[in-house]
This record gives sequence, C-alpha cells and structure tokens, in this order.
Amino acid sequence: MRVYGGAGDGGARSADPPARGIAFYAAVGAAVLALVVLVWHSTAAGGGPAGPHSAGAASTAPLEPAPGDEHRSVTGGPSPGAPTGETALLHNPLYSTGRLAPLPCPAPELDIDSSESVEDFLNTVADCLDDTWATQFAKAGLVFEPPGRVFWDEPGVSPCREYPSTAGGFYCRSSKSVYIGTADVVEKWNRSTDSVVYASLLAHEYGHHVQGESGLLEYYHERRRLEPETAQRSAWTRKSELQANCLAGAFLGAVSVTYPIGGAEREVIIEDAAATADRADSTEEERTHGSADNSMLWIEHGMEHQSPGACNTWSADEDVLQ
Repeated sequence: MRVYGGAGDGGARSADPPARGIAFYAAVGAAVLALVVLVWHSTAAGGGPAGPHSAGAASTAPLEPAPGDEHRSVTGGPSPGAPTGETALLHNPLYSTGRLAPLPCPAPELDIDSSESVEDFLNTVADCLDDTWATQFAKAGLVFEPPGRVFWDEPGVSPCREYPSTAGGFYCRSSKSVYIGTADVVEKWNRSTDSVVYASLLAHEYGHHVQGESGLLEYYHERRRLEPETAQRSAWTRKSELQANCLAGAFLGAVSVTYPIGGAEREVIIEDAAATADRADSTEEERTHGSADNSMLWIEHGMEHQSPGACNTWSADEDVLQ
C-alpha cells in the first residue's frame, strides 16, 4: 500500500437540476425499468459486469460512524475563503463556473489481477481529477487542495474507520483523503474488467472532497444534525450522495473523448449507478443514496452538462431526490 499526500461558460443547453417530465419518461422510462430489473437480477445472482456484490448503497457509503452520519468527522473543514451557511449549498460559487475543462485523461490498461495495475490506474484518474477540480475552483476564486490518496492492499486504519470494510472505497473528511482497496474493490465489483466502474467510484468519492473544499459539507452536516427524525436526516444524506453522483458524471463527461468513454462505457456507468443505489425495499430511514432511477438520472445529468451548476441537488424537486 502506498499513501499519497494531497498535492468558460457552458453551452446553450440549460444546466439546471433535472426535472421529471413527459419528454424524459418518453425517451427513457421503459429503458430504465428494464435496466433496473437487469442490474438487480445480475447483482443478486453474484454476476454481471458491474456493481458491488451486495446491491444497494451500503456497499459504497463513504462512512457510517453513527447511523446515517456519513463522512464520520468534518474536522477537515472547508478551504480558506469558501462560502458558509446556506450560500454554500444553494449559491455556491462553483455553480457559476460553467463546464469542466476537457483536460486530457487517457486511461491506462487495467489488469484487475494486479494490485499494482489497479493502483496505477487509480492514480492516473486521480491526477486527472486533481487537475480538473483545481482548474474549476480557480475559476470560482476558491482555494483547492487535492485530497490525499490511500489505495490499500493491506489492512489499515483511517481517522474515520478501519479498512478493509464493507465498502470498497470511502472518503474521510477528517483526513481529507479518498480510500480505495486495490483488491477489495475488484472483488466487490464482481471482478468487473470495465475500468469505468472504478473511475466512477473514485470520481464519486472525490465528489465528496469537492463538497468539503467548497464549504458544502460543513453546512450540510450542521443542518442534518438538527433534524429530529432519522428519515429526515436520510433525506439530507440523499441530496449529498446524489450530488456526488452528478459531480462524478460531470468529470466523466468532461474526459470522455480522451479516456475514452463511448456509448458502451456510458451504459456501464449508468448500470453501476443503479446497482449502487438504495434497494427498492429500503425503508424511508434506510434510503440514503437515492433510488436506482434517480441515481442514474443524476449521473447522466452530470455527464451531459459537465458543469457543477447542473448538480445543485439542494434546490432540486423532491421527486428527483427520492
């Protein structure tokens, strides 16, 4: 295991948060239903090209130090000068920075049987994430420090929890680091040879770092802890997780030409979003990551618009946050 220290406007189409409409369902509705059935069936059977062994959000939750209190500790704090309070959620400067810069990010060959190969792959994508988000924060006039990286191949302890754990990867705010197991993640994703599922996981966990650096996580945790009911706290968690999905999609869309990510890879990413969503039979209290169709919707929305402004889940309609 190696531990690494953290080292223009969009197009004419609207980048507003997605809304459910007749046109959307006419184009996607039937396909979504079929896709969800396929993904859940293959995951339950232990097969399929993508998705963790245990379908549902528990496999990829960043952390659970106490019921529903993800990211464990927020002592890392936002970057200097980052917005605070409600402004950080609803009117964050990142939202007005336009599309992510399409920086080159050719993915290396991936051998899932080699921890070194997986580590090299993750570092390459993490380098791209560092450059992409540093550029975007500069456009917003915000300070950005890349996260630390811990790509483990042996047990260890983070400030948030021990690993390996039930999740193949997680983000720990108190250390401002992303943690992914080079062998564990391959096993939990059913030994998928589709590199985009690992890139998507990394980009999602990195999205939580983006939230933290931009001041989002501080106010989110503050508001969430004021909620008296578990179901209400879970509703806040869903907004955070679905935003991370969208931010991951924005990055993947921005690097799609050079990675490359074509139609087949895009489908794998969307299938993976469904497989790591909340189970269909989850209770209101258990629903922390969003339904399969909403998980797919937000990552697709990010890939299409490639802008943080498209990922403002905090002001989106409730039906796309379930």
